Amino acid sequence: MQTNLTPAPLHAVELTSGLLAERMEVNRRTTLPIEYEHCRDTGRLGAWTWKPGSPNQPHHFWDSDVAKWIEAAAYSLAQNPDPDLEKRVDAVIADMASAQLPDGYLNSYFIHVDPSGRWTNLRDMHELYCAGHLMEAAVAWHEATGKRQFLDIMCRYADTIATVFGPGENQLKGYPGHEEIELALIKLYRATGEKRYLDLACFFVDERGKTPYYYDEEARKRGEDPQRYPFRTYAYCQAHIPVREQKSAEGHSVRACYLYAGMADVAAETGDADLLAACRALWENITTRRMYITGGVGSTGQGERFTIDYDLPPETAYAETCAAIALMFFAHRMLQVEKRSVYADVMEQALYNNVLAGVSRDGDSFFYANPLLVHPPSRGGWDARFPPERQPWFGCACCPPNVARLLASLGIYVCSRAPGEIWLHLYATGRVRLDAGSGPVVLSVETTYPWDGRIEISVDTAPADPFTLRLRFPGWADAARLAVNGQSVDTSERPADGYLSLHRHWQAGDRISLEFPMSPQRIKAHPAVRHAAGMVALRRGPVVYCLEEEDNGADLAAISLPADAAIDCDFADSPFPGIPMLRASGLRQSIEDWDDP
Repeated sequence: MQTNLTPAPLHAVELTSGLLAERMEVNRRTTLPIEYEHCRDTGRLGAWTWKPGSPNQPHHFWDSDVAKWIEAAAYSLAQNPDPDLEKRVDAVIADMASAQLPDGYLNSYFIHVDPSGRWTNLRDMHELYCAGHLMEAAVAWHEATGKRQFLDIMCRYADTIATVFGPGENQLKGYPGHEEIELALIKLYRATGEKRYLDLACFFVDERGKTPYYYDEEARKRGEDPQRYPFRTYAYCQAHIPVREQKSAEGHSVRACYLYAGMADVAAETGDADLLAACRALWENITTRRMYITGGVGSTGQGERFTIDYDLPPETAYAETCAAIALMFFAHRMLQVEKRSVYADVMEQALYNNVLAGVSRDGDSFFYANPLLVHPPSRGGWDARFPPERQPWFGCACCPPNVARLLASLGIYVCSRAPGEIWLHLYATGRVRLDAGSGPVVLSVETTYPWDGRIEISVDTAPADPFTLRLRFPGWADAARLAVNGQSVDTSERPADGYLSLHRHWQAGDRISLEFPMSPQRIKAHPAVRHAAGMVALRRGPVVYCLEEEDNGADLAAISLPADAAIDCDFADSPFPGIPMLRASGLRQSIEDWDDP
C-alpha cells in the first residue's frame, strides 16, 4: 500500500530571508495587528458577547473572519512568540467560552440574533462553514501553544453537530451550503484521534447532492419555494449531483475548492479510491480548462464562480484571493496522496501570482478579486464593487484574514516527509528540521528563488541510516543541473513524478547544488480560450509578469510584442532591488488618425 506524505509540522520550517520570508514578516508585523483592529472596530471580536440593541449586530459569517485571524495568529506564534498577541487571542477565546451554550453550540449570530433559525437554512446561512473555520483555528492554536481550552470548546461543538447530523433515524441529512467543515473535521480528527469527527466528514461528503435535495426540503419547511433559489441550480454550491459523479468544477469557486480539499482529505484517510478518482477528475478539469495562468480560478463575479471550459476572460476574471488559497489547499492535499509535482506546480503558481497579489507589499491593503486586465475607472472598465486599488478592508472580509493565515503557515507547504524520505516542494532560504525515520535531519537552504533558479542545500544534521531527498523539478523548468559535493548527477530525463531523487548515507556537511536555468518564456493560451487570441503572457520561472500602461506610454490594446523580439532580464534598473524586470522592443500603434476631428 502506498504511503501518503505528511506535511511538515508548524515548527519544522523556518524561512529566514527572501520573498516568502519577507512576506511572512510583513504579515506578522503589520497585517495581523491591523486585521485585529478591523475585527474589533467592526464588532466582529465582540460578536460573542453582543447584546440586543447594541451597535454592530453580528452577521451570519463574522465568526469565520475572526477564526481565520486566530488561525493566522497561531501559525505566527509557532515561529515568533508574542505575549501581547497571545493575550489578545486568549481574550477572544474566553468570550467564546462564555457564549457557548450548555449543549455545546457556538455561533454568535444564531445565539444572539436568530436563535430560532438554528440549523434551518444550511444552504445560505454559513452555519457549518463558521463552525469549520473555528475548528481549524482551534487545532492550530493547540498545536502552536499547547493550550487545550479552545480545542475543548470546539470538540464540544463538533460533538453537538455530530448528534444533529448523520445517518440516524432522528438526525438531519443536511450538509453545508458553503463547504469548509469537511476539511476542518479531518484536522480535528487528526488532532484528537476521535473517529466520530472523521465519520462526520465522510457523512457530509457522501450525503451531498443526493435526491430528493435536502435544500428543497429545508426551504419548504421555512415556507419558501425551492424554485425561487436565486442561483437557480445547486451546482452553484456543488450539490447538484453526488460528489463521486462530479467531473467538472462548477459553481462558487471558493466553495468548490474547499469541498475538493475535504474530499481529498477523506479519500486519504479512508482509502476511498472512487472518491480520489473524482478528485483527480476535478483537478484535471480545473487546471487544464478552468484556471488562469496566474493560478486564479473563478471566471466571473456573477456568483463568484466557474463557468464553462476555456471561458477565461482576462478583464472580468474574478480570481478571488480566497479561491486561489482554496486551490492551494486542494493541491497540497492531492500532493500528499499522489506524490506528483504537478500539484506542487499549481500550488506554487497560485501562491506567487494570485495569493501574494491579494495583499500589498506593506501588508495593509487587499484585493478581493484579481482580474488579469484592468481598465482605468475613467473608462468604466471595472466593477464598482472592487476598485482597481487594494482596499484596507471589506464588508465581506473573507479574503484579508484568509491570506494572513496562508502566509503565516507557509512552512507547511515547503516540504513533506515519508518513512525514509524528505520531499522539498517549494524553494526558499531557511532551515528544515524533520525526522527521516531513523533520526533528525536538519537542512539549510540558500536561494533567491523565485528570482533566480540556483538553490544550495547543506546537510547540517544527518541520521544514522540512509534516506532519500526528493527535490521538485518544476514544470516551468526546461532543464536542471544537480550535484552532490561537487559530483554531477544525471538529470537529462525528467522523473515521472517530477521529483529528482537522491538516496544515500548522508553526512553532516554534505552539499547539494541545484539549478533550474531561468529565461523569459512566452506562454500562449489554449486556442479555445477565445479571449486570449493573439495574446501571449510573459513568465520567468514561476512568476507571471504584468504589462503596465503607465510604463509603456500607450493603451495596452495598442502594444504588441513581435514574435522574434528578444526579451532581456534587467536586474540593474529594476525599481525593486533584487527583482528583475523584463525588457523587450515592442510596437506601439498610433491612434492619432483614429481620434475624432
